[in-house]
Amino acid sequence: MKSRFLVLIAFLLVFQFGVSQEITEKLYETYGKYKEITLDKRRIKHIQIEPLIEELEANPLFEVNKVGKSIEGRDLNLISVGTGRVDVFLWSQMHGNEPTATQAIFDIVNFLDSKDFKKEKALILSKLKLHFLPMLNPDGAERFQRRNLLGIDINRDALRLQSPEGRTLKRVRDSLDADFGFNLHDQSTYYNAERTPKPATISYLAPAYNYEKDVNEKRGDAMKVIVFMNDIIQRYAPGQVGRYNDDFEPRAFGDNIQKWGTSTILIESGGYKDDAEKQEIRKLNYVSILSAIYTIANESYKKIGIDKYEEIPKNDRKLFDLKIENVSYNLLGDVYILDLGIHRNEVDNKRHIKFHYSSVIADQGDLSTYYGYETFDATGYEVVPPRMVAKTVPSSGNEEGFYVLNSESLLKFGQAYIRMASIPKELKYSNSPIHVVPTNFKLKEFRLEPGVNPTFFLKKDGEITHAVINGFLIDVRKPLDGQGFSNALIYR
Repeated sequence: MKSRFLVLIAFLLVFQFGVSQEITEKLYETYGKYKEITLDKRRIKHIQIEPLIEELEANPLFEVNKVGKSIEGRDLNLISVGTGRVDVFLWSQMHGNEPTATQAIFDIVNFLDSKDFKKEKALILSKLKLHFLPMLNPDGAERFQRRNLLGIDINRDALRLQSPEGRTLKRVRDSLDADFGFNLHDQSTYYNAERTPKPATISYLAPAYNYEKDVNEKRGDAMKVIVFMNDIIQRYAPGQVGRYNDDFEPRAFGDNIQKWGTSTILIESGGYKDDAEKQEIRKLNYVSILSAIYTIANESYKKIGIDKYEEIPKNDRKLFDLKIENVSYNLLGDVYILDLGIHRNEVDNKRHIKFHYSSVIADQGDLSTYYGYETFDATGYEVVPPRMVAKTVPSSGNEEGFYVLNSESLLKFGQAYIRMASIPKELKYSNSPIHVVPTNFKLKEFRLEPGVNPTFFLKKDGEITHAVINGFLIDVRKPLDGQGFSNALIYR
């Protein structure tokens, strides 16, 4: 009798998770139908989501309430849908420069408003009531900055509640007394899954509610849902999931919301190769969050063991955009072998809509325990300092950038800088792989060291084969197109 019972339980588990897997696959395959196309870049602003919220206000399926205002007076809106007794609260963009999940929320809303997946949506909306607060820090989003206008990190304001945004979050959480909470963020693209070269594309955390990191029923439920979501992400980004540090932070909202009785799930969107605008990661948010909502609705998460939570690799921070290994570097007459780790830092334009890159050497030396989105083995290659183009060019270009004619041929001769008679003020960067400098500019003595812009050449067997311009590796023997180059810099 006991063996029959165990077989029956096993069958039910396989059936339950098999159904969930089938739904997940369909969500992934049909995502394009629900993606909110007006939000196609990371630097989204409050003005872009206002018309979307206005449409929902006129939609009888949804309930929209203005629950607060930011310091600059932008509305904080709560979008609710469903009639169930289990409340699920999702809030995003507590940090203004972390918008990936905000986009995914509007994709999820589009899905819920569609005529597809009728059976699954009927279950979700009858068992749950979903509440979305899609942009908690609109003033920060306006400037694409982490902190709010007061200059504080809202995620460290759970105790003093100094900010109107923090007070709104606390008030909404308390009024809902939500059963589950999804705390939605972005993290640095330089996080990797511990001891692997793979980026932590998605990282999870069931925040601790005390210094002892005890696990009660509420935290345990969050862990179970995370185990479920991890299994989903592994299908589409295998090995690219991390587990965030769970040291208790008494000022943090996630830790306190867990403490206040809401099973809290932190989701951090990290990096994914060749996905600068995080659109693939947005899709993974959409699929995994909707699947998690479904498992909460059908209560299948309750059968999941929390032991697998600890098996998720920890977050580490050992990724570079470009890692150059084993390059020969001549310094004061002696040759040294170095690894170079390069970060490409984003610089916003004045309206915080677009950006260009200004790269730095982040580290150098023995980087054998680090990884790169792009890795180049420079064994047998030597570093060659960059040179200036002999001629001066007249003024040219516009606010979108500057192009240097025949720039690819200049690289073959080790030339990385060109003088410009007068540089228009609106020019911020060079679209060509040549730095633009004023006529009185003089190259400093070349030195590889952390903090400097990585611009140099690589030579092998007496021939220049590669250029590193503003941290982008270019094979000078091949056409520039398709090599991933973005921009060089303009110096004044």
